[in-house]
Amino acid sequence: MAHDEIRLTLNVWRQKSAGQAGKFESYQVTANTHMSFLEMLDVLNEQLNSQKKDPVAFEHDCREGICGACSLVINGRPHGPMQGTTTCQLHMRHFDDGDTIWIEPYRAKAFPVVKDLVVDRSAFDRIIQAGGYVSVNTGGTPDGNAIPIEQEVAAKGFNAAACIGCGACVAACPNASAMLFTSAKVTHLATMPQGHVEAQQRVLNMVSQMDGEGFGLCSNIGACEAECPKEISIENIAQMNREYIAAVFGSNRQAAK
Repeated sequence: MAHDEIRLTLNVWRQKSAGQAGKFESYQVTANTHMSFLEMLDVLNEQLNSQKKDPVAFEHDCREGICGACSLVINGRPHGPMQGTTTCQLHMRHFDDGDTIWIEPYRAKAFPVVKDLVVDRSAFDRIIQAGGYVSVNTGGTPDGNAIPIEQEVAAKGFNAAACIGCGACVAACPNASAMLFTSAKVTHLATMPQGHVEAQQRVLNMVSQMDGEGFGLCSNIGACEAECPKEISIENIAQMNREYIAAVFGSNRQAAK
């Protein structure tokens, strides 16, 4: 065996559909240390195909850490052991010859298993849709200095907008809370001047949709921030709570008139 190859035991969650019971199945695979984690799974599936067995279903798209589709729990951690890294950016050089790796899907009521390692994360899409739209007519590409925005405010909005909706925050949270995801979406829209018009109704709608999807409550453990591949700050949760309280009192004042 070449010095840059490692032999691994993979315990992979196999489940044919959401309505059927699943279980871990064990496989042996030889991987190159230069491979990404998903490329290693490709090798496993080639092996299974050659044996006329059903390949492991897992999600992927860009394989560049942009789309968030490659959401797996690896040895108990969303996206694996590396900080600020998606599964597709995780390389096999971070594992040793002879390692046993446990690979499973996200575990959350709001993320039902579709097959094997694939879960349905459309609940996130519905939360975003509940946020509605920005009514300000932005027209074409405006001049960079046309709308004055303080650098600190712009940085806060852009940092929140870095969320790729992968769901690692939900998988890391013992309550399967979606507060970090939802707060990132609320913050990045509410921070920019164009998002101010619908800000109050947006946060009310998005929080209501989040609760309706069956996500758990936030208990400020901080695991979401620790496991987020884009290192979204839990300060966004505090920001969303402030936006929500202001919106509730604002709507109450309007109703009292």
